[in-house]
Amino acid sequence: MSTWIVFRREIAHYFTSPFAYLIGFAILLVTGLFFTQDLVASFNTKPADAAVVPNTLSILMVVFAPLLTMRLLAEEKREGILELMLTAPVPDGSIVIGKFLGAWAYFSIILIITLTYQIILAAITQPDFGNTISAYLGIWLYGGATLGVGLVFSAFTENQIVAAFFSMVTLIVLWLADQAGQVIGSVEIARIVRQISLQGHFSTSFSAGIIRAEDIVFFSGIIVVMLFIAIRAVESNRWR
Repeated sequence: MSTWIVFRREIAHYFTSPFAYLIGFAILLVTGLFFTQDLVASFNTKPADAAVVPNTLSILMVVFAPLLTMRLLAEEKREGILELMLTAPVPDGSIVIGKFLGAWAYFSIILIITLTYQIILAAITQPDFGNTISAYLGIWLYGGATLGVGLVFSAFTENQIVAAFFSMVTLIVLWLADQAGQVIGSVEIARIVRQISLQGHFSTSFSAGIIRAEDIVFFSGIIVVMLFIAIRAVESNRWR
């Protein structure tokens, strides 16, 4: 019940925040531009890419996930609201999970809106619906993982800018790990580096229409680990 209360509070904040609307508009604008560009190209040079929107989001979330999560716990700590919540009969896990689910739900709503592009594509051509489903499932999990990383850094600081900066740097490193693994000379090291890459578990599987259990476990594992760390960080505030 307490998780649901926190979740509703977060969702209400997203739908009353001009900043959240601005982020949503920016995401839809950029994905729309890439979709239009790919659709125009499909008339002349190549088939339409059913995963173009999820592929675009896989890059955008490196930047936008920190912006969506930077205030989740940092703002609460700065304004003293978190201390009040910790004195209330609300489990620490409910606070963290409720806030995370609120951010993930907001991202999910944006993702659902982008299905408009798939409807347009289906009306014009014959898209690979299997690839579409796979890519959207993948980017939904991918988005949850990036939001989890952002939540952790928001839990460790009162400064929203600091939280956004460190989570963005971390996500960039995790995003570039796939490319780094391709140029590393040692096969074993390259394999390990690519195993921690966000793109390595998305672009070669979900984006290509392949749903692999190991990739689902990877993104789900990041979410669980990030939530665990964030809960421990919130708990530490009780002893300060």
